[in-house]
Amino acid sequence: MLSLLKPRSQFYAGLNASGDWSFKFPPHEGIKFTAVTQGACWGITGGLDEPIRFDEGDCFLLNSGRHIVLSSDPTLPPQDGGHILEAARDGVAVHNGGGEVFLISGGFAFSGTHAAILFDALPPTINIPRASNQAEVLRWSIDQWTRELRNPQPGGVLMSTHLAHLMLVQVLRLFLKTSGELPRGWFLALTDRQISIAINAMHAEPAHPWTLEELARITGTSRTVFAQRFKALVGNTAMDYLARWRMLVAADRLRTSSENVASIAFSLGYESESSFSTAFKRIMSCSPSQYRRRPATAIATSFR
Repeated sequence: MLSLLKPRSQFYAGLNASGDWSFKFPPHEGIKFTAVTQGACWGITGGLDEPIRFDEGDCFLLNSGRHIVLSSDPTLPPQDGGHILEAARDGVAVHNGGGEVFLISGGFAFSGTHAAILFDALPPTINIPRASNQAEVLRWSIDQWTRELRNPQPGGVLMSTHLAHLMLVQVLRLFLKTSGELPRGWFLALTDRQISIAINAMHAEPAHPWTLEELARITGTSRTVFAQRFKALVGNTAMDYLARWRMLVAADRLRTSSENVASIAFSLGYESESSFSTAFKRIMSCSPSQYRRRPATAIATSFR
């Protein structure tokens, strides 16, 4: 799913601060990842009742469209953090001489037009305290990224970009593994051992003529049990999910390749271009050719 959504590192930055400070950073239409590598700070964002203290080694992910206030003291009135972002872009911003608190942060945008399928599956923030066992898997990446920002070397931009991607995947993996409260959808379904088998199969082979009976068989459940459990977790029937997944794959290929509509249709298991076009228009609210011609910013669809 992440590969199809094509996350790209939009920025990475460091903040080296000391003394009293409080900065409000504007919403980001993507996902932000931040780690505290020295000292401690406070953070508050929409959807949270109280500020959260982040100690050295803690990290968190901020969902799309949410501002955040980071500060040395949550009672301080926040200042606009725009100038900090500009000063720190692809480098380190220093405030009050630095030396007490060091933060590293990365922002991700998504090339596809369906990023809502990820945003809708995540809470406002995902926090991973250093004290948790899960945080250890991030330790090397965080330490290495900090060194890259503090001591720039040749190839530093490429290193920082790839390290940011590694941490994004790791945080999502850890959240998937440990979270007990997820909204209905494909992300929740991946936590279920049996239903995840079916979802992985559909993702891997969207052109296969999957039936409810075959999906139930590969998960080791009865047809009725599988159908009920799939809808309870995902919110859609398995066949509806498969149809939408095929359209998501098709939409990506319409955007990124020169394949004609018929070729895409046959490669996704449709017997004719017309049947594919009918299904595409039903789910995407426009024809394949219209989708290909429209600017990416003009198209928004959900996938639940």
